[in-house]
Amino acid sequence: MKSKPDDTEILNTLASDQERGFRLLVEKYSNRLYWHIRRVVIIHEDADDALQNTFIKCWKNLPEFRNESSLYTWLYTIATNEALMIIRKRNRLSENSLETIGDLFALSTEGDSWFDGDHAEEKLQNAILTLPEKQRLVFLMRYYDEMSYEDMSKITGTTAGALKASYHHAVRKIEKIITS
Repeated sequence: MKSKPDDTEILNTLASDQERGFRLLVEKYSNRLYWHIRRVVIIHEDADDALQNTFIKCWKNLPEFRNESSLYTWLYTIATNEALMIIRKRNRLSENSLETIGDLFALSTEGDSWFDGDHAEEKLQNAILTLPEKQRLVFLMRYYDEMSYEDMSKITGTTAGALKASYHHAVRKIEKIITS
């Protein structure tokens, strides 16, 4: 099995053959970005839409990418913004309470082969849904994506210290909900 190319190889390929380089980029990052987005938006269809929008924006903005950040953080920034736009749009269009969003999560996992229906996972996800947006995002990136505070800082435009505090508060809130 061929290993995935590193970012340098992708960037070099983009410089010589943009379409092939873009395919390499999509192959390397689509799964990781999908699951990052999916944990934020919960619903598969919304995650697909946000992922597609992420790659469209990436394609359109490739000429402006100046390698000032890593390809990874640039893509995660776009994906995070797309996911948050979907959440905000969903909130504007409906008056969903947290219980309704929890119900959406439960329904989205029941028929989804990617989730095993584990009660502990469901309890964790419902606890995560109660967090304020920033804490939720920080928790998801740190816990699931194992992202460094430095990378999260580049993606969110927030200091590493503030992100550590947000993560700490998120963990305490989740622990309180899960143990009650």
